[in-house]
Amino acid sequence: MWDSILISFLDRAIRKGRLEVTFADGTRKSFGGGAGPEVAVVLKDPDLPRKMISDIELAFCEAYMDGRLELVDEDIYGIITLAMINLRSEGAVRGRLHKAVSSGRRLLRRIAQFNPVGKAQENVAHHYDLSGELYDLFLDEDRQYSCAYFARPDMTLEEAQAAKKHHIAGKLLLQPGMRVLDIGCGWGGMALTLARDYGVNVVGVTLSKEQHAIAVQRAKEAGLEGQVEFRLQDYRHVDETFDRIVSVGMFEHVGVPHYREYFHHVKQLLAPQGVALIHTIGRSDPPTVTAAFISKYIFPGGYVPALSEMAAAIEKEHLVTCDVEVWRLHYAETLKHWYDRFMQNADKARELYDDAFVRMWRLYLIACELTFRMNDQVVFQVQLARDQEAVPLTRDYLYRGDARTERSAAE
Repeated sequence: MWDSILISFLDRAIRKGRLEVTFADGTRKSFGGGAGPEVAVVLKDPDLPRKMISDIELAFCEAYMDGRLELVDEDIYGIITLAMINLRSEGAVRGRLHKAVSSGRRLLRRIAQFNPVGKAQENVAHHYDLSGELYDLFLDEDRQYSCAYFARPDMTLEEAQAAKKHHIAGKLLLQPGMRVLDIGCGWGGMALTLARDYGVNVVGVTLSKEQHAIAVQRAKEAGLEGQVEFRLQDYRHVDETFDRIVSVGMFEHVGVPHYREYFHHVKQLLAPQGVALIHTIGRSDPPTVTAAFISKYIFPGGYVPALSEMAAAIEKEHLVTCDVEVWRLHYAETLKHWYDRFMQNADKARELYDDAFVRMWRLYLIACELTFRMNDQVVFQVQLARDQEAVPLTRDYLYRGDARTERSAAE
C-alpha cells in the first residue's frame, strides 16, 4: 500500500528532470521527464515508502546515511538539485501528511529554538566539540568556519577568508587600543587577526570546550596573550563595556525566542559611541523552520533568520541600523571549497568516525551549497550602533582599504 501511495505522490511531484526508483521488491518506476537532472535511487528497506510519506526529506537523508537507500553513482548533487527545482516550481506538490508534519513543526518552532544557557551549550557541543581533526580536513589554515569573501573570483579559500576578516574589520572602524568583544569566537581566528593587525584588545567568548582550548593555545603561540582573552562563557554572562562588538556565524544559533534578548545584550555591552557588526546566514524568503535533517543531525536549535525577524528585535531595542550588506553566492563558493577538501580527505574522516558520518557530512555540505545557489539563502552583515553618528555618512571609508585588504589576503 505504501509503495503505491509514494508512487502516486512522486508521479505528481516530479515534473522537471527524471527520477528512477527501484523498490525493495524489485519494482522499478520512472517519474518526470522534463529538462533537468536524471537520477536513480534504490530503496532497500520495504518500510521506507511509509516513512517517506510523512517527511520525504528527512526519511531520504536518514536512509542514505545508514545504507537503506542507495543513490546510483552517488549523485547527491543531482538528487538535491532535482528536489529543489521541483519544490521551488509553481504548483509544487507535497503530500497531505507531509504538509501536516511541516505545519506542526512551524507551530512548535519556538520550542525547538528555545536556547537557554544550559541547552545552548549542549547544542554547541553537538557540532563544535567534534574532533578537532575533522575541521582540519576541510577548513582553511585559520579555521574560519563561516562564509568567505571572494573579492576576486580567483581567490583561494585562504585568501577569501582573510578578505572576509579584513572586510569586517573595516566596518568596525577600529582604532588601536579599543576593546572588542567577539561573540562566538570559534577557534579564535577573528580575534587574533584583529589584535595582531589592528592593535585592539579582544575578549572572545564561546560555549565550545574544544574551540576554547584551541583558541587559548593559539593566542599563546602567537604571543598575543596580553591582547586577547578567550573565555568559555555565554555572552549573556558578560558584564563589561566594549568599544566594538563582532559576531560571525553565531546568530544562527540564537533562536527566534532569544532575538530580543540577544540585541538587548549587544546594546548593554556597547559603549555610547560603539559599533557592532553581526554576520549571519539569512534567508530571502519569509520566516519558516529549519530543515529537519539539519535540525536533528547538524545544528540542533539552529535557525537561519529572515531579515524581518532580525529587524523587529533590533528596532525594539532602539539600536541604530547603520548598514546592511547582503552577500549572495559567496557562501556557495565557500561550501564548494569545503566539500572538495572534505572529499579529498574522506578516508581520514571515515577513520575518525564511520561511513555513515561521511555520508551525513556529504549531504550537509552539498545541501547547504545548493541552498545558497538555488533557494535564495544569503549572508547578512548588519552594522549597528547606539548613536547614528557613530559611523561615517557614506560607505567610502570602507572601500578606501580595498588594496590593503587584497594584499593582506594574499599574504
